[in-house]
Amino acid sequence: MLAVERKMRIVEFVKQKRVATVADLAKEFQVHEATIRRDLAEIELEGLLRRTHGGVVVDQGANIEASFSERAYEQVDQKQRIGKAAAALIEDGDHVILDSGTTTMYIAQYLQNRSRITVVTNDINIAAELREAPGITVIVTGGLLYHSSFMLNGMFTDHALGTLHVQKAFIGTPAIHPKYGLTHPEAQLVPTKQSMIRAAQEIIVVADDTKIGKVSLHKVVPIGSVHQFITGVESSDAQVKAFRDEGVKVVTV
Repeated sequence: MLAVERKMRIVEFVKQKRVATVADLAKEFQVHEATIRRDLAEIELEGLLRRTHGGVVVDQGANIEASFSERAYEQVDQKQRIGKAAAALIEDGDHVILDSGTTTMYIAQYLQNRSRITVVTNDINIAAELREAPGITVIVTGGLLYHSSFMLNGMFTDHALGTLHVQKAFIGTPAIHPKYGLTHPEAQLVPTKQSMIRAAQEIIVVADDTKIGKVSLHKVVPIGSVHQFITGVESSDAQVKAFRDEGVKVVTV
């Protein structure tokens, strides 16, 4: 059986079973477990399945983003590491955009003692986090308030971003894929992310490893629009290589 055919059958098998171990798949397809692991790494990059410890499950993709309160308690250690690494990229005198999100919140936390930095954000939580940072000038975009997350979005948000120019934009995403770029399940949130990206010289995506390989309905930007991607060391070598092959600088922390 050719590798391409085997991978197609693996996807079909797991979709029927919902979950399978590496041993199950090796027995089913009569190949070594090492071969199955290589197949699964490639399949995961296509966003079709998600590997777990010792096996694989059907990946529901990023069709529904979890609520802010749910996301706030997920991957906390990894998000803190990403936030610290991202904050280190911001130089005194920089004007930057911090997208709304639980990962970008940690960037703000690591800017508390910095000086001569202007932060533009559509996130009331981030603005509140920086309220006692005397060296940080905070510009809040305005817009429609999403009560569940304290995010601002919509026509007024996009208009404000269209009047600005910054050195760096730090963008959060529920889905990042080396082939399909940044995507999002909610169409109404896409224009604001696109406005942030247009306003910046350098685009830096910050996302934990669980967002890698996922694809959602609405395209934000192709992967070629991303200059740098900061994620956790939990991401696999194959995942990192796939982005680097597309010209994206990847930093794992």
